[in-house]
Amino acid sequence: MMQIPYPAHAVSLTSQWIAGLFTVLTLAALVYAILVFRAARAYARSLRVPLPDFYPAVSILKPVKGVDPEMYAAFASHCRQDYPGEHEILFGAGSMEDPAVALIQRLQGEFPDQPIRLVLCPQNLGANGKVGNLVQMVAEARYDHLLINDSDIRVSPHYLRNVMPAFATASDNGRSVGMVTALYRGHSHKTLGSRLEALGISTDFMPGALTARWLEKGLRFGLGSTLAVTREALNAMGGLRPLADHLADDYELGARIVQAGYRIEVAREVVETSLPAYTFPEFLAHQLRWARGVRDARPFGYFGLLMTFGLPWAMANVVASAASLDSIALLSVMLCVRFAMALSVGVGVLVDHGALRDLWLLPLRDVVALGVWFWSFADDAVVWRGERFRLRRGKLVRKL
Repeated sequence: MMQIPYPAHAVSLTSQWIAGLFTVLTLAALVYAILVFRAARAYARSLRVPLPDFYPAVSILKPVKGVDPEMYAAFASHCRQDYPGEHEILFGAGSMEDPAVALIQRLQGEFPDQPIRLVLCPQNLGANGKVGNLVQMVAEARYDHLLINDSDIRVSPHYLRNVMPAFATASDNGRSVGMVTALYRGHSHKTLGSRLEALGISTDFMPGALTARWLEKGLRFGLGSTLAVTREALNAMGGLRPLADHLADDYELGARIVQAGYRIEVAREVVETSLPAYTFPEFLAHQLRWARGVRDARPFGYFGLLMTFGLPWAMANVVASAASLDSIALLSVMLCVRFAMALSVGVGVLVDHGALRDLWLLPLRDVVALGVWFWSFADDAVVWRGERFRLRRGKLVRKL
């Protein structure tokens, strides 16, 4: 059977349309980069404003399950705080058989003067076990300022000094501060997956968070690295119990506090999370879970991420344009701007030396991220702590 070839002009016209689309997307990414530069500059300016002398008593809540990389060092960093106010540390575990309990007991022995309590949280309140633990821990906390962060977060001795005074910053249109959150960087291991994960945090996720803060005149979501809240704001938004089935609980907590009439401040402390030694498939699975969580929690913002993948679009444009001089020039410009954006936030704001070391991996990381973006629409399944769930409007539903 004889094949009928497409007319050459039709093929040429299709290629031109595809190349034009990739060009527009690349130009949109350049505009986004300008927004990132301005957002990073605005954040840097905010650091020059002196913090008020406000040091309220605070309960630090750390839900645990199992042992994460370098977890004990992260625990110990919270016990070395140079903070004038009273503070306590509560760890919440599901049972005494949890491997993290031994580390908590060791911590109590090493820091006998630090109020450290282990709270057993036997109730299963929802699919998100961390939130279930927190609901039970809040009832045991002594103070009206609560600071929640993940078990692998390492902080400086000035952490509380840099977080808690933000609650007393000037009121914005009558809205008081209900939450203080913090930027973070990743401490990677030597595997490719771990290094790509850390690079994405510093050069993609954190620039996006800063840009959202600048465009929306303040953050409207929380970052799990630090979720400091007042008990008043927590009660006003309905407490933690309604979040017990949500995957993106940090996002939801911040969003609901804003809806309750409070505002969110970003602390001047950058904390560090220790990343596992991900294999490449494990890295992809974690990225896919994160992507589907963001897709459900912030759909319009997630669609807008298409405008941030400048390097992949510029590379695709070179292919679609048969390596024309214009497409190569645009790729060169995009490459320089992307590296500059990564350096301005990853190194300039977050002081992430690993981002500087792994900058050469940025094109690979961005291509993978674009692939994950498209892959996230293929299904609603996520794997979290060994269990399989489906996402339904941001909520976790166990797969049968």
